[in-house]
Amino acid sequence: MATEGPTNTSPEISPTVAKQPNYPEMIMAAIDSINDKNGSSKSSISNYIEDNYNNLPPAHSAILSQYLDKMKLGGEIVMLKNNYMKPDPSSPPKRGRGRPPKPKAPQDASGTVTSSPRPRGRPPKPKDPLASPPPPKRTASAVSGRKRGRPPKKDKPAIDPQVAVEGTVIKRGRGRPPKVKAAVAPVGA
Repeated sequence: MATEGPTNTSPEISPTVAKQPNYPEMIMAAIDSINDKNGSSKSSISNYIEDNYNNLPPAHSAILSQYLDKMKLGGEIVMLKNNYMKPDPSSPPKRGRGRPPKPKAPQDASGTVTSSPRPRGRPPKPKDPLASPPPPKRTASAVSGRKRGRPPKKDKPAIDPQVAVEGTVIKRGRGRPPKVKAAVAPVGA
């Protein structure tokens, strides 16, 4: 059995079927046509799209919810009391979460970016060390008159061993002193 010509197993798309607009365009058209001052609910937007556009996918409600959320986060539409509406053109744009980006560097009239008056970071060392004398080093002792760090211990006067024996000055050792026991008188005396 011989066939004549190539066979095409893919389904033919008729040129008479108009390509329907994408979901954001359908949503904006629905909000415009409903034109309610309180906004349009999700069900009213869905009903409008089902009435005016044919050949919708079986998962139409899920796709509609996804695009409504995406447009809401993108700032194309605003949700107020479970109703969707176009944002007010006079209101400032909604700022997203997180830290705002740094402002752009200012530009001249010629379009070039102006640099800061001082470069960032530590200035480089001079190429020729003999070119200019290094600036005098300022230390903490020069500024406040004191040395850096912990001050040394003060010298204690030397204790004369004879004075310590006489009892006027008793040198104490390190640590906790031993417990002093009271003299106990004998019981039968």
